[in-house]
Amino acid sequence: MNSLIPLLVGVVCLLLGSVLGYYARQSIAKKQVGTLEEKIQKKHAQAKKEAEELISEAKEKYSAILDSAKREEDRRRKNLLKTEQVLLKRENILDRKISHFEEKEKEFYEKVEKLKQIKENLENYKKEAVEKLEKISQLSQKDAKKELLKSVEKENELEILEKMRNLEKEGMEKLEKRAKEILASVIQRCSFSQAQEITTTNVSLPNDEIKGRIIGKEGRNIRALESLTGVEIIVDETPEVVVISGFDPIRRQIAKTALEKLIQDGRIQPVRIEEMVSKAEEEIVSQIKEAGEQAVYETGIVGLDPKIVQLLGRLRFRTSYGQNVLLHSIEVSHLAGALASEIGANSQVARKAGLLHDIGKALDWKVEGSHTEIGIKVLERFGIEKEVIDAMKSHHGEYPVEGIEAVLVQTADAISGARPGARKDTVENYLKRLGELEEIAGSFAGVEKAWALQAGREIRVFVKPEEIDDLTANKLARQIAKRIEEELKYPGEIKITVIREKRIVEYAK
Repeated sequence: MNSLIPLLVGVVCLLLGSVLGYYARQSIAKKQVGTLEEKIQKKHAQAKKEAEELISEAKEKYSAILDSAKREEDRRRKNLLKTEQVLLKRENILDRKISHFEEKEKEFYEKVEKLKQIKENLENYKKEAVEKLEKISQLSQKDAKKELLKSVEKENELEILEKMRNLEKEGMEKLEKRAKEILASVIQRCSFSQAQEITTTNVSLPNDEIKGRIIGKEGRNIRALESLTGVEIIVDETPEVVVISGFDPIRRQIAKTALEKLIQDGRIQPVRIEEMVSKAEEEIVSQIKEAGEQAVYETGIVGLDPKIVQLLGRLRFRTSYGQNVLLHSIEVSHLAGALASEIGANSQVARKAGLLHDIGKALDWKVEGSHTEIGIKVLERFGIEKEVIDAMKSHHGEYPVEGIEAVLVQTADAISGARPGARKDTVENYLKRLGELEEIAGSFAGVEKAWALQAGREIRVFVKPEEIDDLTANKLARQIAKRIEEELKYPGEIKITVIREKRIVEYAK
């Protein structure tokens, strides 16, 4: 019993403590809740205030924007009204102008009708007047006009003739003066420096000892070189120089190139000479092609067939009265083109015809006919334009002139050939005589080649050994000599040397 009382006291105390603790926590919680509610109420009040301020500010901005929009709308409305007023004014003005124009047009057509009526009346009056005059004079209008003109012409015949002569004279003087000005200007712009071609070529030697090797044992090297190239090799006392003489520039160039190669190589013997001459001939073919291409480039002519360009290159080794034919052709092309430009003709046709006018000279040594006829055939074969052929074929007067370009090519050819120092007749005659000698000797059957040497005082004829024997060779020499005596005129005498050489080649395998 005694032990139960303290236990009950303890339980009671515990319950009281729990109750007191609960009320204490509730009190504290109420205080904290009151504090939070106050804070929430403050923040709510503050948020409400800020919202009211934002709404007030938004209302102010809305009012300002609305006022601005109204002012802008009013301004645009005023501008639109002004524009409508301006358009209405312009429309009224345009209506008045259209109305005025219609009135003017109506007046114009009325005047036109009146003028037509007046014209008809005048024609009728004129016709009546003419009929009355014809009836009175007993002459028709045409006859009366003839009589009047005849009378006036007879009365003023001398005066008319004098005026015609004066006008013709003045016109000719002006034309002649203008032509001289054009020619002087063109010649000055297209001047070319040309030296006369000579018939010898010098080859420089490194020393005089090489001369003996060029001659060879008993002269076999020099004879081989002369027979292969058709030139004369002159080894005289001139120090360190050998002279190559021949009228054909291609042969001289081949001989010079071959000799220079032999000197550089050092092995000078007949077999080696044949090899070098063959190489030199190939180089000359290349040089001919380059010369043709250079001529085409200088004159600005395009579209030519490569074979025509090759023929042009051959003219580099052709002369006419001592003047290089390729340089002459280039000069004629420039002159004809410049003249055509000055007077308004076709400069392209003139330049092309000027360049090709002497193309026949590249083949005249092996084709019969004048170089003009040969040139026409060549150009026609390669499809050159007809106007170009017409312009080039009359440059020597063999064909009638067709077109102004033909006159210009003829003029340019005369200018290029007539310049002081451009040509020399004696050189051409000399070369022509040498060519005739070779042509006569080469015309006989069995002749392989013929070279004119010693300024035409000697002809060396190489025959085919399988066709010509020794007896026939003697007979051939006499026949050539007789024909030269009959057909050519020449000073002194000409030596004919017929050479018959037979080579037998066999290979040991």
